Amino acid sequence: MELEPVLRSTIALLLITGLGIAGCDKPKAPDPQATATVAAESTAGAEASDEPERVGTLDRSKKGQAAPDFAFLDPSGKQVTLAAFRGKPLLLNLWATWCAPCVREMPTLDRLAVREGEKLQVLVVSQDLEGAEKVTPFFEKAKFAALQPYLDPGVKFSTGYGVNLPTTILYDAEGKEMWRVSGDMDWDGETAAAWIAEAG
Repeated sequence: MELEPVLRSTIALLLITGLGIAGCDKPKAPDPQATATVAAESTAGAEASDEPERVGTLDRSKKGQAAPDFAFLDPSGKQVTLAAFRGKPLLLNLWATWCAPCVREMPTLDRLAVREGEKLQVLVVSQDLEGAEKVTPFFEKAKFAALQPYLDPGVKFSTGYGVNLPTTILYDAEGKEMWRVSGDMDWDGETAAAWIAEAG
């Protein structure tokens, strides 16, 4: 029995809506175009653009909570926790190579890390299950000026926080959360600058 045209259209609309809501919460095949442009974008300055500033969703509901003690891997492969970064404000970005919005914001995070220098630590922790197998080639191609490849192949951060990717969290110098942003963000933009200034 054939479905009525209206019913078929409704089912198709529901499927498309569901896929759109899913966002970057599950691994997908890498977007070759997204990853191919990272190197060029990371070396480019923050040039004027006709595009509107990309601003994620700000959440202050966890303000004051201590950073978790999840172990993850530093660029040399040694285990480390966020406690090792106390003493200076820390911007923690959770990302993955298969997440196109994550890849798009990486060059702006790199420029932010360069601009802020010693005032702010910018830590990007990959949530790729394959770990270095995926992340090392990505970083080699991108040639970031400041970002380093930290790995969380057990995805403790994204599952522990219960968040989709990308998610970025600002901690103060004592390791207490100030805010978190979910979604793609332009870290070169005025909104990001105002929020980061809260770290003092």
